[in-house]
Amino acid sequence: MKEVILSLFAGIIIGIVFKFLKLPLPAPPVLAGVIGIVGVYSGGLIADWLFKTFFNA
Repeated sequence: MKEVILSLFAGIIIGIVFKFLKLPLPAPPVLAGVIGIVGVYSGGLIADWLFKTFFNA
């Protein structure tokens, strides 16, 4: 839970700094960003499963 709170806090600070400097936010559109994160996480889970299933040494 600590990591989630720190990530949220860091994101808020970065968002404030970028808006203060009048730069575009360093994030993809909301839905595309969420789907991308889910895809990366799912890919990691699938890779772990594949390695455990087929390359268990």
